Amino acid sequence: MYTVTDPATGELVEKIENATDGEVREAIDRVHRGYLSWRRRPVAERAEIVSRAADLFAERADELAATMTQEMGKRINEGRGEIGVVVDIFRYYADNGPTLLADEPLEIKGGNAVITKNPIGPLLGVMPWNFPCYQIARFVAPNLVLGNTILLKHASICPRSAAAIERILHDAGVPEDAYVNIFASSAQVPRILADPRIQGVSLTGSERAGISVAAEAGRNLKRAVLELGGSDPLILLDSDDMDKTVRATATARMRNCGQSCNSPKRMIVLADIYEEFVDRLTEHVAETFVPGDPSDPATKLPPLASVAAADEVAEQVDKAVRQGATLRTGGRRLDGPGAYLEATVLTDVTPEMDAYYEEIFGPVVLVLRAETEEEAVAIANDSPFGLGASVWGTDPDRMRRVAEQIESGMVYLNSAGGSQADLPFGGIKRSGMGRELGAAGIEEFMNKKSIRL
Repeated sequence: MYTVTDPATGELVEKIENATDGEVREAIDRVHRGYLSWRRRPVAERAEIVSRAADLFAERADELAATMTQEMGKRINEGRGEIGVVVDIFRYYADNGPTLLADEPLEIKGGNAVITKNPIGPLLGVMPWNFPCYQIARFVAPNLVLGNTILLKHASICPRSAAAIERILHDAGVPEDAYVNIFASSAQVPRILADPRIQGVSLTGSERAGISVAAEAGRNLKRAVLELGGSDPLILLDSDDMDKTVRATATARMRNCGQSCNSPKRMIVLADIYEEFVDRLTEHVAETFVPGDPSDPATKLPPLASVAAADEVAEQVDKAVRQGATLRTGGRRLDGPGAYLEATVLTDVTPEMDAYYEEIFGPVVLVLRAETEEEAVAIANDSPFGLGASVWGTDPDRMRRVAEQIESGMVYLNSAGGSQADLPFGGIKRSGMGRELGAAGIEEFMNKKSIRL
């Protein structure tokens, strides 16, 4: 079932039955019918509708933020910030879509040709709970402008966000059959992908979910974009203001209660500043990130999205300590209702420990020591994941040199994580495949048709 349980209180708010197989078939029928007409709308008209959607997201930001807080415990201010990014994404594709979709002329041997940029059909989106609105915007905005239609399966703990997004898009003028929210179960996803009318799937979620969906997409010869887990490295080369560096890196890690795929989960610090950084980071995390009510703007650390999630992260911390890691602060599940876990700093984590390679999806910082720049890069690349990374320091040329050696889809200099509408987002290795956002984000489910003139 789709269930809303307030992670701050443990209160069961709402249950919604899963869609029946008949309802799933009807939803596929609808997005197929919708595609036959939506794709024929002029690009400028589709872009105008997407622009109106941006305006409605902005108008309903407080409502959407409150819904996210209730469903998955997001801090209310972070929820408003998330909607700000959603608005930027919809406006980016509304403003730039017609240019991005313009015909591309080619001079070829013996004549001329043109590449036209066309939609491919109805798409399935399988979305996660950690950013209930932003993740959908990355997938939906470019594809609606392109002319594809969307069947959207949201996370089972976010039905209210899913319904609110569907209302906004329909109120903006997206036809009801061009965007359909379906409360499908995970077991129904393979049947959806097997339908010949569905032409592709975008999934943001766990590595396990990505493997399952990729297998079904491959079996049915469907395009797939996968944004999966990450254990992003943050390399700290030096600092001319350690307090500022500590505040910035800790804030990046604790954003969304540490439940961000591309947050800096492994901080790799050069030996000459390692002890100073660890001491100040530990003090700052313990004093600043105190658990509290996510609806209170003053709160710095909300609950995790569910009790199960909090228990899992607490067990990962406990196992790391049992295996020899040093617990500098935090790591304790709070008594009482809710999914609260203290903000945590771990050091002395070695390759023999599970925590060295696995993703810890919660408010936990791993700090690793590197004797040299070369060792820091080697540690950063010693991971099955390759989503994002960051390099921090005072010398731009040195940071750029290090960034070019890191195996990941994205690298940020003197910032970590985050996202913006015009910058491609995606990873390599077990962090997935494909790109979202920017010009690349509108091309993943596009038919680039060559016409020889």
